[in-house]
Amino acid sequence: MFASCAQAFRWDRPAQLAGLVTLGDVAASFLVAEEGGWSAAFGSRCLLVLGWLAVALRHRRPVPCAAAALAAGTAFYPMASVDGVSPVLHFVIVLYTAARAGHLVAAVALVAASMLLIGWGEFSLAHEDGRREVDNMALILISGWFLSAVSFGHAARIRQAYVREVEERVRAAERERDVRARQSAIEERLRIARELHDVLGHSISLINVRAAAAVHRSAKRPGETEELVDALEAVRATSKDALRELRATLGVLRQVDEEAPTDPAPAGLERIGELADRAAATGLDVRCRTTGEPPPVPPQISLAAYRIVQESLTNVTRHARATRADIRLAFAPGELRVDVTDDGRGAGCGPGVPGSGIAGMRERARALGGELTAASTGSGFRVAARLPLPPPAGAAEPAAPDAADAARPARAPGATLTRP
Repeated sequence: MFASCAQAFRWDRPAQLAGLVTLGDVAASFLVAEEGGWSAAFGSRCLLVLGWLAVALRHRRPVPCAAAALAAGTAFYPMASVDGVSPVLHFVIVLYTAARAGHLVAAVALVAASMLLIGWGEFSLAHEDGRREVDNMALILISGWFLSAVSFGHAARIRQAYVREVEERVRAAERERDVRARQSAIEERLRIARELHDVLGHSISLINVRAAAAVHRSAKRPGETEELVDALEAVRATSKDALRELRATLGVLRQVDEEAPTDPAPAGLERIGELADRAAATGLDVRCRTTGEPPPVPPQISLAAYRIVQESLTNVTRHARATRADIRLAFAPGELRVDVTDDGRGAGCGPGVPGSGIAGMRERARALGGELTAASTGSGFRVAARLPLPPPAGAAEPAAPDAADAARPARAPGATLTRP
């Protein structure tokens, strides 16, 4: 019990102030002769100490301590010869603490009880000559002090709740920021993985197909090495290009202190002809066709179109067992349509069995505000993408010749490039 009281005791500034005032009232009581004798003097001083203990213990049980302070003050004033201010101060401090702790109804009830007790004492214990200890103005002032203490306590509680809510919102915003940062990091890792897949998957697939074809032909005709040499030359060129693109992509990842460029790898519409040339080197009949007048194409749109064509040709050479592939780029006002069709009979990535490459192409198109579909045509497989293009700077202003030439895909050796 004593240990619990010791833990509940709080020696804060209100308790120190109340202790000084109580000590002053106790000292003043020794200077005036008590009318009720030593028992009344001892009892009044014990009541002062009891009121101060209620102030010191108010944080643990604010409402019982307020009731104890009120009871001590009610018993003190009829008993003591000197009307000190300590009981009123004790009751005001504990009332404030009770209201701040959320016991508003109990605090108001205690104020009403105190005023009723004061009124009852004034009218029932008044002097024979009608003289009063507390006049009407003093009653108004005392009730104002009590109600002010309750009001200030309730206002402090509201402010504390507001500050706590603001802090909680700040912590929630920090948690949301951390979640968004982790989500951004995951999206960036997925983007890097997709970029590396596009860079390496196409080139390694072509190397595999060309090397397998060369080994197969060399096994049938052991004495002829011309085709084997040509295949090795193609493998060397393809691996060199793949290594260059891989170094460019990893170089961007290493430049953490620089602004990331829009085009992470030297690839775009101007290099689609090279893709057709590489695919044609494996024995595939590749035809490129461009319709419409190519406007200036943003680098990210150009890169996306290049990656879509690259992944489509990779799927054709690896899975489709096709003999022909048609690449069509159609420029229209506000959009670029990319269409890759083959005549393969073994396409394993239909609508019901989507592959990771098709999912990556579709996600790349969605990131730019476009769309992509991939489905079997009955006689082959078709990948169709729509990529949005920004409106021209001026409707009547023609595009610059160098910008149009930069956006126009290069013609591949051995590939057919037609225009309307």
